[in-house]
Amino acid sequence: MQITLNFTKTIHENAGIYFDKAKKAKKKLEGAKKALEISRQKLETALHEQQKVEQKVEAHKTAIQNVPKKEWYEKFHWFYSSDDFLVIGGRDAITNELVIKKHTAPKDLIFHTDLQGSPFFVIKTEGKEPSERTINETATATALYSRAWKLGFVNVKVGWVTPEQVTKTAKAGEYVERGAFVITGKMHYVEHDMRFALGVKEGKIIAGPYAAIKAHADHFVEIVQGEQKPSDLAKSLRSQFKAGTIDEIIRMLPAGNCKVKK
Repeated sequence: MQITLNFTKTIHENAGIYFDKAKKAKKKLEGAKKALEISRQKLETALHEQQKVEQKVEAHKTAIQNVPKKEWYEKFHWFYSSDDFLVIGGRDAITNELVIKKHTAPKDLIFHTDLQGSPFFVIKTEGKEPSERTINETATATALYSRAWKLGFVNVKVGWVTPEQVTKTAKAGEYVERGAFVITGKMHYVEHDMRFALGVKEGKIIAGPYAAIKAHADHFVEIVQGEQKPSDLAKSLRSQFKAGTIDEIIRMLPAGNCKVKK
């Protein structure tokens, strides 16, 4: 270290100058140490926040990976019968059209109620003969998702026909609305009940006829006509099953108020 003395000043004055410089340097050093400590604390805080963000991102990725894959038929009402036949049904006029026009094969069976605005349900037979149990369960689903539930009916007539009996061709002077079809020939009426259930299977919400859901669900509840709004019931079921979303559950419930059977 080089020291420069001012010969116009005394030794004591020179010493005082360097003493003052030393004090200033000490203060600067203390300030630098303090700034360094603040910077270190800010860095630790930033690293901690970054770690929390990374953990949230990883948790979100894991949650996305754990969401069951959506199948093509989940845009409709759907369930697997007790005998493992896929059954699909229209939610509205648009999906009624899709079910019949796009997703019905020649060997499938088509179900409908006698109520206006009834959904069409289809057993996807894949060329196999559906069991009487599957036919009854499909009739049940058709009734459940018709206006019968909302109107408080305990039963409604449901029948099935073959695809060649369903057409868009109306009689002269008549018009077939979107989602509606003309049924020709004999309708085969089927006995059924109005028992509905909702449950969870391998993390996915499933809903439909009681017998079919009982056969497939890991856990389930029976739902009956009641005084509870679908939105309120959906919140309760979402909390119970820890699966699906509230909107998804609402879409799976029949139209109208309901409650869990005790």
